[in-house]
Amino acid sequence: MKKRLQVFISSTYVDLIEERQAAVSAVLKSGHIPAGMELFTAGDKSQWEIIKRWIDESDVYMLILGGRYGSVEAESGVSYTELEYNYALETGKPLFAVVIDDQALEAKVKDRGTSVMETERPAELKLFRKKVLDNMSAFFEDLKDIRLCVMESLPEIAATRHLSGWVSGNEVPDTKGLVDEIAKLNAQIVELTKENSDLSKKLANNPKLTTEKEFQELSEVLKKTDIKIPPNLSDGKEDATNTLYNLFVLVQDHMVTGITNKAQQGESVYFLYSNVCPKLQIHGLVQNEKVASVRWRRFSITKKGQEFLAYIEKQKLISE
Repeated sequence: MKKRLQVFISSTYVDLIEERQAAVSAVLKSGHIPAGMELFTAGDKSQWEIIKRWIDESDVYMLILGGRYGSVEAESGVSYTELEYNYALETGKPLFAVVIDDQALEAKVKDRGTSVMETERPAELKLFRKKVLDNMSAFFEDLKDIRLCVMESLPEIAATRHLSGWVSGNEVPDTKGLVDEIAKLNAQIVELTKENSDLSKKLANNPKLTTEKEFQELSEVLKKTDIKIPPNLSDGKEDATNTLYNLFVLVQDHMVTGITNKAQQGESVYFLYSNVCPKLQIHGLVQNEKVASVRWRRFSITKKGQEFLAYIEKQKLISE
């Protein structure tokens, strides 16, 4: 979609009619929309509010500064042209200015007389001119310079600032289908959120369901945990492995009576005590305890471990 920027053109009016027309022509030639408030009566507060709204609704502010300071607002003593410029600065509006250079102003005075130069508030104009030149601005000698500044400044501003602009209604895609789809998805989200909330409450009020869900997840974790089996316990195979789940099921009888680290036991028992039981302990399935009156320790199955083995047996019966 081609985006057209609205450009608010500010200046004193009577002395800069040709310059304003050159700016308007350049904005239009660039494919954008010129806007200005020169037809409003200066000094009317209600008109000032309208001017501010127009600046707000425009994408870019352009100032043409000649040799006149312009009509002054009574309370502040500031010209309406400077008030517009200050407002654009305060609101962060992208802006640029063209300022008449001294030789061009002298030539303009010779041609049209002192009506095109400031005679009442030259000090205020000087300060305003300095403020403008401190920001994005360029000097102009003739109408060609104004057109060139517009043609150069607008593409740069459009490329570096994210501006709303205006788009032809013919170029706007029909989004009704998309809006309907978003509404449908939002309704599904609400429904699924409710179902999830109901399920959470159901699980919270039913410890059995909660335990089964926990054991189901634990089964998946243990099945994904591989334990390397030593060659002396796997017929000499160097890379033999088994899952923690299978090992727990295979030695469940030993787990019930307990697996110790006392001396003179088979290597398989030491392997279970050192390599398998600690990993099962992490999941709360076995516990390591001191046996009274002896120096060795024992891994014994916990209540959770017994319930988990019962869950496994139940799942086997269901699958059969």
